[in-house]
Amino acid sequence: MIKSIITLAFLIASSLFIPLAQASIDHLRIGSKSFTESVILGELVSYTLENTGQPSIHRQAIGGTRLLWNALKNGEIDIYPEYTGTITQEIFSTELINNQTDIHTILASHGIRMTRPLGFNNTYAIGMTEARANTLGIKNISDLQDYPKLRFGFSNEFMARGDGWPSLRKRYILSQQRVNGLEHDLAYRALNDGDIDAIDLYMTDADIQYYKLRVLDDDLAHFPEYHAVLLYRDDLKPKAIEALAALEGTIDHNAMRAMNAEVKMGGKSESRVAAEFLKNATGVSVSYAEESITGRIFRTTKEHIILVVISLSAAILIALPLGIISAHFPRPGQIILSIAGIIQTIPALALLVFMIPFLGIGAPAAIAALFLYSLLPIIRNTYAGLHDIPQSLRESAEALGLPPLLRLTKIDLPLAKRSILAGIKTSAVINVGFATLGAFIAAGGYGESILTGIRLDNIGLILQGAIPAAILALAVQGVFELVERALIPKNLYQ
Repeated sequence: MIKSIITLAFLIASSLFIPLAQASIDHLRIGSKSFTESVILGELVSYTLENTGQPSIHRQAIGGTRLLWNALKNGEIDIYPEYTGTITQEIFSTELINNQTDIHTILASHGIRMTRPLGFNNTYAIGMTEARANTLGIKNISDLQDYPKLRFGFSNEFMARGDGWPSLRKRYILSQQRVNGLEHDLAYRALNDGDIDAIDLYMTDADIQYYKLRVLDDDLAHFPEYHAVLLYRDDLKPKAIEALAALEGTIDHNAMRAMNAEVKMGGKSESRVAAEFLKNATGVSVSYAEESITGRIFRTTKEHIILVVISLSAAILIALPLGIISAHFPRPGQIILSIAGIIQTIPALALLVFMIPFLGIGAPAAIAALFLYSLLPIIRNTYAGLHDIPQSLRESAEALGLPPLLRLTKIDLPLAKRSILAGIKTSAVINVGFATLGAFIAAGGYGESILTGIRLDNIGLILQGAIPAAILALAVQGVFELVERALIPKNLYQ
C-alpha cells in the first residue's frame, strides 16, 4: 500500500513538474531582488529581450544581494539588476576599487559583465518622519549622536552589509542600542506607527513621499553612489547584450520613483508599469499579461503541490526504513532519531539557505529542505508503533517460527500501521505550511503571493496565499483521516 502511495505521488509530481522544466529550455533567466524596484527592472529587461525575439523567464524577488550574485556566478540566472555601490561596498568590499573601470575588471575575472548605468542613482539614506525629526531638531545623520535612545529599524541586509549599519555606526560614532532588523517594506509602516524612529531608505522609494519622511543629510558622505546597472554572464549572445545596452541611460531618478509609486501606491503590477514605461520612453509596445486571482491561485497551487508531493514521497521512502531500523537496533536507532531531531530544530528558512550551495535556488533546494523536515515525525512514529507492539504478540510470532522479514511485513507493520500513518499525516501538514517559505528562494507556491503581498502592503495578495495554504493543509489532513479509516480496522481506529 505504501509503495503504491509513493508511486502515485511521483507520477503526479512528474506530470506537474515536467512541463515547467520544458518551458525553461533555451530561455534567458533573469533574476531580481526582493524589492519592488528590482522586480520592475527585471520586467523591463524581460520585455526588452522578448522584443528582440529572445524568450526569457523572470524569476522575481529571489532574495538579497549574495543570493543573486551567487546564482549569477553559478549559472542559475543569466542577468540581474544591481547597483555600483553594492558591487563595491558589499560584493567586493575587500577589494580596492577606485572607478568603474576597476569594477569591470574585477567582474570580468568572475566571468561577469556590466552594462553602463541605466540612468539613476539609488543611494542609501537614513530617514525619519518629518514630525519626529522636527520635534527633535534632527536634519543630519550626525544629529543622531545626541539621541542614543532612538529606535532604529533597518533592513536585514543593511544590518550586515559593508556599507550598512556597522560602518555607518563607526563613521558617525552612533551609540544607539535599540537597533533591529526587519523586512524593508514593513519598516515604513513601523516608522509611520511610531514603533521605530529611523530606518534605511532607498532614494527612489515612493514611500518617502507617501509617508512624508525627512531624508537626513549624509553630512560625512558615508554612502557611495548606487548607479543602477545590469550584471550578466559573459557567455550571453551578442544579440542579448545589444538588447541590454538599449536600456542604458533611459531611466532617470524621477522616472524610477514614479514607476515605484505606480506599483506601491497605484496598485499596478510590475509587468504593466514596465510595459507602459517602455512604450512612453522608447516607443516600443510590448504585450503583457496580468494574472487573474483565479490564475494566480491555480498556478501557485500547482507549484505548492509539486513541492509537497515530491518531498513527502521521498521522506516516506527514506523514513520508513530508518524507523524500522531504529525499532530493531537500539544504538543505531538512537543516533538516527537524534540526527532527525537536530534537523528539526534548525529554522526552516536557514535550512533552505543551507541547501542552496548544493542545489542552487528554486524548487530543488526547497524540496530537499522540506524532505529533511518531514523525516522526524515518520521515523519517530514508525519507531513508536513497532516498539509498542505487545511482547506477547512478538513471542507468539517467534513460536510460530516466522522468519524476521515475514514477521515484519505480516505482523509488525500492520499492527504499527495507525502510528505510521499518523506520522505521515503530521509530516504532510507540516510540509504544506513550511512549503510557503520556498518563495524566499524562488521555488514558487503559496509563499510567492504572501511575500508579494507583504512587499506591496497588499492584504488581498497575502490572503491569496495564506487561505489556500490553510485549506490545503486541512484537505491533506482530511485525506489522511479517510485513509486511516479505510486501512485500519474499526476496533483499532476507535
